[in-house]
Amino acid sequence: MKVAVLGATKGMGRALARRMAQRGDAVALLGRDRGDLERSARDLEVRGGARVGIAICDLERPETFAPALEAAEMALGGLDTVVVTAGLFAAQDRLEADPELARRLLLVDFTNTVAFCEEARRRLLARGGGTLCVFSSVAGERGRKPVVLYGAAKAGLTRYLEGLDHRFRAAGLRTVCVKPGFVRTSMTDGLPTPPFAGEPEGVARRVLRAIDAGTPVVYAPAAWRGIMLLIRLLPRFVMRRVGF
Repeated sequence: MKVAVLGATKGMGRALARRMAQRGDAVALLGRDRGDLERSARDLEVRGGARVGIAICDLERPETFAPALEAAEMALGGLDTVVVTAGLFAAQDRLEADPELARRLLLVDFTNTVAFCEEARRRLLARGGGTLCVFSSVAGERGRKPVVLYGAAKAGLTRYLEGLDHRFRAAGLRTVCVKPGFVRTSMTDGLPTPPFAGEPEGVARRVLRAIDAGTPVVYAPAAWRGIMLLIRLLPRFVMRRVGF
């Protein structure tokens, strides 16, 4: 693959980019911190033996989206896959206490992520198609007390990706919506660890298989598919009483 990864310097994105480089995929890293990008690129070059492209792309700055994808295309000599793992997370209590942070999270995790995906979609379809893989979350499956705002953003993102799959799959665009459950990363440091918590490496293995197969929806770890099926079936009066 010739793949651009937005958010590959940390956590699940880093684990996925490493797996891609190790198997010989051509990779370009997009992110907002040049130092992090350069260090991650050197790491991937050691693992994969090929030069890794980098470009500045900040989900809070939509003007960076098109130039970053253009730079990735030039560095790779084409582009057939775009992966988006970047985003913001904060606990519900903190978001309720900080309206500006809440605004930023909603903007980044929904509006600007969709805008970036639209730029990627246009470029991939202009080349005859490709794969757009985007990390959403199980938090978007159902309205839940601990993730009201974060879950709302991810719910919107999930529905957008589903709509893309319906509209453009026949034109050659394969959309992969990743729904991680709780994964041990810097984003979840300090949070209580629930059962079935995953590790970035395990998520990366599962996601890479889904990208190769063009699977429209993938839960990671796999146990979350069954967990969320049960959550979706719970009556509303039960959801009001539980803290999950």
